[in-house]
Amino acid sequence: MTLSCGPVFKITIQNCLILGSFVLLSCAQSGKTAKDRKMKSRLIFFMIAFFGYCKIVKSGSKGTYRSSKTINYLCNSLHIPMSEEKSLNFLEEIIEEHLKQGTYKSIVTRFPPEPNGYLHIGHASSICLNFGLTKKFPGYTNLRFDDTNPETEETEYVDSIKEDVRWLGFEWKHERYASDYFGSLYQFAHQLIDKGLAYVDDSSSEEIAALKGTPTEPGKDSPYRNRSVEENRDLFTRMKNGEFPDGSRTLRAKIDMAHINMLMRDPILYRIKHAHHHRTGDEWCVYPMYDFAHGQSDSIEEVTHSICTMEFVPHRELYDWLIQQLEIYPSHQYEFARRNINYTVTSKRKLLQLVNEKYVTGWDDPRMPTISGLRRRGYTPESIRDFCDRIGVAKRDNMVDVGLLEFCVREHLNKIALRRMVVFDPLKVVITNYEQQEEMLLSENNPEDEGAGSREIPFSGEIYIERDDFMENPPKKYFRLAPGQMVRLKSAYIIKCEEVIRDSDGNITELRCTYIPESKSGHDTSGITVKGTLHWVSARHALEAEVRMYDRLFRVEDPADEEGDFKDYLNPDSLQIVNRVYLEPALQEASLGERYQFIRKGYFVLDRESGANSLIFNRTVGLKDSWTKKGG
Repeated sequence: MTLSCGPVFKITIQNCLILGSFVLLSCAQSGKTAKDRKMKSRLIFFMIAFFGYCKIVKSGSKGTYRSSKTINYLCNSLHIPMSEEKSLNFLEEIIEEHLKQGTYKSIVTRFPPEPNGYLHIGHASSICLNFGLTKKFPGYTNLRFDDTNPETEETEYVDSIKEDVRWLGFEWKHERYASDYFGSLYQFAHQLIDKGLAYVDDSSSEEIAALKGTPTEPGKDSPYRNRSVEENRDLFTRMKNGEFPDGSRTLRAKIDMAHINMLMRDPILYRIKHAHHHRTGDEWCVYPMYDFAHGQSDSIEEVTHSICTMEFVPHRELYDWLIQQLEIYPSHQYEFARRNINYTVTSKRKLLQLVNEKYVTGWDDPRMPTISGLRRRGYTPESIRDFCDRIGVAKRDNMVDVGLLEFCVREHLNKIALRRMVVFDPLKVVITNYEQQEEMLLSENNPEDEGAGSREIPFSGEIYIERDDFMENPPKKYFRLAPGQMVRLKSAYIIKCEEVIRDSDGNITELRCTYIPESKSGHDTSGITVKGTLHWVSARHALEAEVRMYDRLFRVEDPADEEGDFKDYLNPDSLQIVNRVYLEPALQEASLGERYQFIRKGYFVLDRESGANSLIFNRTVGLKDSWTKKGG
């Protein structure tokens, strides 16, 4: 028997009973050793976290994701097995039932972006959902561009969208455009006119809005609502032929101006726009509204499950009405909830504002929530797919902690990133008894991956360590370098600080140390044990580079919900540049797309602006979540 605890894991009742027994046994013990007390604390904390998690799931709090990670961590640390079987989300249940009943033999979904901006992390969730469904069930997914607004669409956006979808690991069956169907949509409009279900309206947008009514009051008929079929056909044809200026006429569906759903009060189907289209050029000067293009394009492609976000729930009635009146393939619309992420914005209008007003360097600025920005920052497609899987699919909008996204990329980068040593704030160390000119030492590339091999690192009598790895008057239990104290240099030797050198102003400029020749890593016969290990680089061999330390774009959780201009809440520390850091020589061969862990510093990736003699690295994420600690 299992108990479902949300979108990430299931915990067996048997495991919970066993765990409860461990807790009782643990509490009955005195816990004499530190290890016993630590185990007891973990067990008790696990039970508290588990029952708190169940309460969170019941109440629908956004804390669900953090709690599920806590349970996973504790189970791993206690070696308690957890079933990774996941229950089906509501869309998967619908599809499974349709296939079981024979409603469909296979399914067709589509991802329908507007080519008016770059895709962001919210789109990634929709991409993973639509393409994921047709990976799980028989069928395929189309990529269809909703290019019905020529004034905002560009080929640049089309190309970037295709690149992003492929980078995430998905491939579409057919590449389609709403503009492929402009001829068919135009004929559909004439069919509605012929049935007396559409009319040409000469009213201005302001007049149409005034006659619309309110949610509690019915609207009023347009004075042009009862035009004859012949007149409407003639006017709509002339609209298409370019005889009228922009905004002078629209084609509206003739439904019910007193309908409880205001979207059904004679919605606009076509408007006049004398604008150059990125694919059809100047062939058309009438363009369908999204609500008219959406369902009919789905029907033409025989999409079985048209998946939208929850704001389209009121549109479904019009979606169904149009398909029914046109008597075409009955595609059906389903809705799922958006997953908004804190400390950023995902409105294309707001993102475009940040780009145009130079608050960021472009759509792929590593601080942006765009997929191209995340890619440039060093996020992996695997980590984004993992994130989308963890947040799940639901019917209620929720705010997701960006810390979960950062957790996912840390988890993946820890497995794949090559380890390298880089010193950000150098303090020179002279090893006074090192008599060799230099030697090559071996160091593993990734302790999490045996297949990653090892590399050679040059070692010499002068090295750099981090300035904050030395303290002249250290407190108790300080395990880094201090006068008279020993530390191990990563993959090298144990050294001891003998002397501190200062300049005329009293600033520390150099440390004089000795090393233990018998303490070489992998061949240590010294018998000396030290608790501190420092990263370092050889001063003679070090390369120089620039490092860009990226952080969250905004300093508040929901900038769109704050008073005033959302840009007032930008994080002034979202980018800090370290102009000169010192790298081990292996990074001379760094390549775009390769991920690195700068030991004890974080995860980094080479930036596309790098050159052979001007290396630039972007920080993807720190080794730990430091935002909470600094009260972000």
